[in-house]
Amino acid sequence: MDKSRKARVVVIGAGFGGLWAVRTLAGTTCDILVLDRNNYHTFLALLYQVAAAELEAEDIAYPVRSIFGKLPAVDFALAQARRIDIEKRVVETDNQAFPYDYLILATGSVPHSFGIRGVEEHAFFLKTLEEGVTLKNHIICSFERASQQIDTEGITGILTFVIVGGGATGVEYAGALSELVHGPIVSDYRKINFLSVRIILLEGTDSLIGHMPESIRSYTFDRLRKMGVEVRLQTKVVEVTPDSVILNGGETIFTRTVVWTAGVRGEPLAFHSGIPTGRDGRVSVLPTLQIPAYPEIYVVGDLARIDINGYSLPMVAQVAIQSAVAAAQNIGRQIVGLEPLTFRYHDRGSMITIGRNSAGVAIGSRTYTGFFAWLLWLVIHLFNLIGFRNRMMVLINWAWDYLLYERAVRFVFPSEASTSPKSSSCADNSGGDADRKKK
Repeated sequence: MDKSRKARVVVIGAGFGGLWAVRTLAGTTCDILVLDRNNYHTFLALLYQVAAAELEAEDIAYPVRSIFGKLPAVDFALAQARRIDIEKRVVETDNQAFPYDYLILATGSVPHSFGIRGVEEHAFFLKTLEEGVTLKNHIICSFERASQQIDTEGITGILTFVIVGGGATGVEYAGALSELVHGPIVSDYRKINFLSVRIILLEGTDSLIGHMPESIRSYTFDRLRKMGVEVRLQTKVVEVTPDSVILNGGETIFTRTVVWTAGVRGEPLAFHSGIPTGRDGRVSVLPTLQIPAYPEIYVVGDLARIDINGYSLPMVAQVAIQSAVAAAQNIGRQIVGLEPLTFRYHDRGSMITIGRNSAGVAIGSRTYTGFFAWLLWLVIHLFNLIGFRNRMMVLINWAWDYLLYERAVRFVFPSEASTSPKSSSCADNSGGDADRKKK
């Protein structure tokens, strides 16, 4: 690196990891460039509420340029990183190549189908704003179609909603969907017999939210059952079709809605760049968060496999934030000629919400469930949202829903979904024979 100029640091990804890395780097002597295919940051912890018509997409998104507007050393480029030339130290995008002295990979994760047939083609995912909006539209369209059916055979599977994966996202969406269906949707569609509506949560292991303490796991299971969610443990999906889910053992559940939250894998940029990755797409990093043989490249968040005492850290927001801060601090040390330090992780606890007045929080050896945990969950998530407007809009929507049992965003808007079979249009997603032939 030319000592006569500032070091150039490129951060790929404007999620939790990328944001905190840039904030930390802004206090060092370097020029920073952020690359992302979207010009907004998404607060993914509340994405499921967009898919359940509780929040608008704009409520959990914030412009990246506004976030960094008061940091003169930070620039942003709206670009899709396609490949990293690690020898030439260049990030290649569709239209331009960006050189770097130091690189932070904070690209996050993508859904993992585990090679199960039909998942990529027919299931809905919850990893982007577009997918959240598309799923919300589809849920509402399902009730629109069911309300127009004269014969009962015509609605087979339309009002059966299958959620695959009993982790945090699956549990939270199952609870939110149950409250939507048995609350505002009931009053909207008076002609529908809601005894025919089924919400099924499938989990391949013997418990929900396996990373949480036993008391919270049991509480979550019981609470979902009381909310009308059919919870099936030790149940695995072997195939997804346009009209059904086929389970191990041969059972078939007829459904037009499969929400896949069963797992994620590292975003494939590292793999396409020749950086060694594991079967889950993640990059094994050194204790300093660098990749072997390339001390100028750091990997943080979901993309990094960080092993501490023989245990790989989970793919959650607090790991992304802490690893990003540590990586940025190490780059600052390298710039001034110091050695990078080993990453130290501090577990600040975990939490999950199931629905109204229901949540579970684990902090150290203490666990909380019920109203207090739910209130704590609300405050922490509201505090961590970026932007005053977003906090106010989320607070208003939450208060409106809590006090009036009403969700004001039950609209069917166009969605830029990447998968055409999952159209957001009620007219185009009828689920009929003609539509399936197009697929």
